[in-house]
Amino acid sequence: MTRTNQMSFLALSVVALISTVAHGQVQQQGGRDGAALAGGRGAAPILPPFMQTAPKPAIANAKPVRTCESLATVALPNTTIESAVVDPMNPGICRVTAITTHPPSPDKIRIWVGIPTSNWNGRFVGTGGGGLVGGNPAGVNQPVAQGFAAGATDAGHEGGAGTFAIDSNGRLNWEGVRNFAHVGIHEMTVTGKALAQAMYGVAPKYAYFNGCSTGGRQGLMEAQRYPQDYNGIMSAAPAINWNRFHLQHLWGPVVMNAAGNPVAACKLTTATAAAIAACDSIDGVKDGVIEDPKRCTYDPKPLIGTSAGECGSFTEADVNVIRKLWEGPRHAGGSFMWYGLARGADMNALWTSRGTPLRPVPFGLAMDWYRYFLTQDPKFDANSVTPAAYERLWDQSVEQYANVIATDNPDLTGFRDRGGKAIVWHGWADQLITAEGSIDYYSRVQQEMGGAKKTSEFIRLFMAPGVTHCAGGAGPQPTGLMEALLAWVEDGKAPETLPATRRDQSGTVTRSRPLCAYPLVAKYKGSGSTDEAANFVCSTGF
Repeated sequence: MTRTNQMSFLALSVVALISTVAHGQVQQQGGRDGAALAGGRGAAPILPPFMQTAPKPAIANAKPVRTCESLATVALPNTTIESAVVDPMNPGICRVTAITTHPPSPDKIRIWVGIPTSNWNGRFVGTGGGGLVGGNPAGVNQPVAQGFAAGATDAGHEGGAGTFAIDSNGRLNWEGVRNFAHVGIHEMTVTGKALAQAMYGVAPKYAYFNGCSTGGRQGLMEAQRYPQDYNGIMSAAPAINWNRFHLQHLWGPVVMNAAGNPVAACKLTTATAAAIAACDSIDGVKDGVIEDPKRCTYDPKPLIGTSAGECGSFTEADVNVIRKLWEGPRHAGGSFMWYGLARGADMNALWTSRGTPLRPVPFGLAMDWYRYFLTQDPKFDANSVTPAAYERLWDQSVEQYANVIATDNPDLTGFRDRGGKAIVWHGWADQLITAEGSIDYYSRVQQEMGGAKKTSEFIRLFMAPGVTHCAGGAGPQPTGLMEALLAWVEDGKAPETLPATRRDQSGTVTRSRPLCAYPLVAKYKGSGSTDEAANFVCSTGF
């Protein structure tokens, strides 16, 4: 190993270690706090284990035709291989770092690829990022350990801040925006597949993408823009409708400031608990979860005059704000702009208030959107935004970024015609990206692609009651996701349900439920334990 390669590998190892440790901390925290971290600027989203067991090889007896180190000499268009080394701490992984550019632009897309040094299963997996992070090198670890070649990318910028969206002159850096929006993931996919083929002498038989939050958006963007890249896509809590939900993140401060009534955190928590208590049993099962928040019509008016503990009693002004937070952004005349958070989701993640006197605290990731992408003003103060200014910024965001990063194109003809399959799932208690955004997109795909039946032949949506952003929450967590995707792509077995389980601290399953293909819901059969999936059936109603 040359000194240059040694230094490159050392840097990569440090980054991977930091990313892995951070990812583990998020997983351990779980619940509301862990999910909030997952949506932050620089944290990786929480993801379930990649697969419970390694799949059977798609290419039998695949053997390397060259050494890992020799990949440093592979010639790829506009790409420099910085390093290609066997991980000294895990000799089963060949780690490659590449830089792709687009002359004459000075951009640099860093790509990390992991390839098994033996026993490659003939598949490639692309991995996604979170927040404004394109991805991280540790993302390849789990897939490679189970026989996949895998890739990740920084999507053209380091770190998780939105500063990459403006250049040194304070103007929009459209190259950087496009790289983050879609070019970076596509380049990673092309490079990753090429390097796997170079090492084993045969192209991957199947390619999959797996991501949550920004990663979920990246996966669906691949289906929309580059349908040839992947056979199967797993998209969790996708950050689609990107140019809308970032504006929705500021809805709380705008409403509170316009009313002159910031709502204390404990009041938002109490209101959420009241909604859950009121709608918990709409499915006939009392389990601390709202099975279908679209059927929950709880109004907070009864809270007026009641105590929220140290926050004091609810006022009519408090209740009016909470009602608007659930309702979602509206024009001055009352017409629809976007969805609010579902009843049962923690409103404090986006819309908390702190200080004396109380002052709304705008969500950090959304602030980067306003400061760098919309206003190019790093000192932009979200608490100064009036309802009229909010509508102007909304219109700007929707129009200016629709084509580049919205990721809401319902025309998936290319993906469908190539035989692609996609599984999308979203937690109903997602406190960062409203679950109804995924339903909105899926409904438009159905309209565009010939109706519900034809659409279900290649893409299916599953809603996870009580699950927060990517994972966590009171509801059973989706499991066996990649297993379901591989079975659909490779064996033609479309998933009617996804398994979901809730475990205690020892790992013992305490509750299981089927997640039904939307719009079906899990209906209790009327007998047997309500903690066992076998006692539920998918139905149009309860």
